[in-house]
Amino acid sequence: MNIFDRKINFDALLKFSHITPSTQQHLKKVYASFALCMFVAAAGAYVHVVTHFIQAGLLSALGSLGLMIWLMTTPHSHETEQKRLGLLAGFAFLTGVGLGPALEFCIAINPSIIPTAFMGTAMIFTCFTLSALYARRRSYLFLGGILMSAMSLMLLSSLGNLFFGSIWLFQANLYLGLMVMCGFVLFDTQLIIEKAENGDKDYIWHCVDLFLDFVTLFRKLMMILAMNEKDKKKEKK
Repeated sequence: MNIFDRKINFDALLKFSHITPSTQQHLKKVYASFALCMFVAAAGAYVHVVTHFIQAGLLSALGSLGLMIWLMTTPHSHETEQKRLGLLAGFAFLTGVGLGPALEFCIAINPSIIPTAFMGTAMIFTCFTLSALYARRRSYLFLGGILMSAMSLMLLSSLGNLFFGSIWLFQANLYLGLMVMCGFVLFDTQLIIEKAENGDKDYIWHCVDLFLDFVTLFRKLMMILAMNEKDKKKEKK
């Protein structure tokens, strides 16, 4: 028997029997909106890098927060769908602009950090998303409490590090944050499925959760690569 004659059934690989057809349609909308956010955020980041607007980091953070609150308080309905998509696009654009200072920092060290970090983030996000989609329903929802506790610990250590100025604590927060965000991809994906199964079809707001997970993953991985690159340059000197 020739093992190379075996055919892989890709249709079977893409079937999620434990997810209802309506929820699968909902997920398609979520990820289509996510793709839109990625494109718009990339445009926002490009605008910042080209214009070199120094205050863009603070202003974009305030603007994106305002748009997120506006989006959250706008009721989900067919009549408000176009408006909420516009708010989502604006939020994604300003989030991309907010990445500008970190991008410029990495470009100054080594421009190759950015595509490397993006490809790494895309691979991590895809792997953990597929793990959540193929896993049994609710199997990762227990992570919620653990992840929030870890986030609280990281926040406290970051505030404390403002006084200590420890580079080791800063790096530990980066690596721990990367692991925590991987957990959030699992948790948020299964939470979206569970919400959709229970009738919550707000795909725009569900997209925000995944988009923030991706951006945070990208930012942390980018900073880790930048720190490692700086250390390599110091060793060469």
